[in-house]
Amino acid sequence: MRYLGLDLGGTNIKGAVIDVDAGSTPSVIETSTTATQADRGPTAVTQRMIDLGREMADEHGPFAGAGIGVPGLFDFESGEVIFLTNLPGEWEGYPLRATIADGLGIAATLINDARAFTLAEATVGAGRGSSSVVGFTLGTGIGGGLFINGRLHLGAFGVAGELGHQTVAPDGPVCGCGNRGCLEAVARPPAIAAAAGRETMEEVIEGAAAGDPASVAALDQAVTYLGIGIANVLTMVGPERVVIGGGAATAGAALLDPIRSAVRDRVTLVPPDQIEILAAELGNEAGAIGAALAAVETPTTDQRFLAGEIPSAATRREERRAH
Repeated sequence: MRYLGLDLGGTNIKGAVIDVDAGSTPSVIETSTTATQADRGPTAVTQRMIDLGREMADEHGPFAGAGIGVPGLFDFESGEVIFLTNLPGEWEGYPLRATIADGLGIAATLINDARAFTLAEATVGAGRGSSSVVGFTLGTGIGGGLFINGRLHLGAFGVAGELGHQTVAPDGPVCGCGNRGCLEAVARPPAIAAAAGRETMEEVIEGAAAGDPASVAALDQAVTYLGIGIANVLTMVGPERVVIGGGAATAGAALLDPIRSAVRDRVTLVPPDQIEILAAELGNEAGAIGAALAAVETPTTDQRFLAGEIPSAATRREERRAH
């Protein structure tokens, strides 16, 4: 059976088709990309997703279902958006799942984009063959996911896997989630670039390689925090592999080797040398592939937990900000 995945991003919408046979690893049949044109608003953006899905169905369908990777919060029961990051327009309350399901004529499932990344890399990417995998995405923010004993783990409240929102610097800056000193607040690529006086993370890595003191200091500090965050997860979860993706991960050994060293310095209760820390393999298509995989089998018994956060969590955050 074949399934469609659509990954909604601020710049591009990515699509993927996977083929699933019982007892075998899913295979990726096709991937495709189209511009989001986010400034046109929810209705136009959703239509572009539907159009991409129809184009892929014409060539590779029919599909048994579709998964939609969402860069933000949504209510799984209603399929409505709570808010999306990096997409302008009136998205709050928009019936994303129903609109796409109706447009494609198939059942649709929503999944948080970072969880989709983790599911994809654990199943057919750098983590394949391992029963437990942790995923980190280093992009505008720091996302993550937990794949434990062969299933995506979302916990009792549906938010397990928000690895960027663990506290690593108690007196650190306030994070966008309302907490202080989150890993995302101190180690997300834009924060690293700002600390180094550079425009991008890539420039920081280049500057550090050339011996620029500000770049070296900013990168060292970020690696320290990333080492703390990853070590925390290793100690608590004990995965076989940690997969790091996102734009910053394209730096390869220049970033991964210092992270591996920082993790080894902090992990004592599990064997860090036996836990691989790897670069993601699926590139920009991971989210779409993971969305398609989410459509195959709901990874929790309560489907609401596919959401990146349940609505009450978003409400609590807004109340905290108000005070």
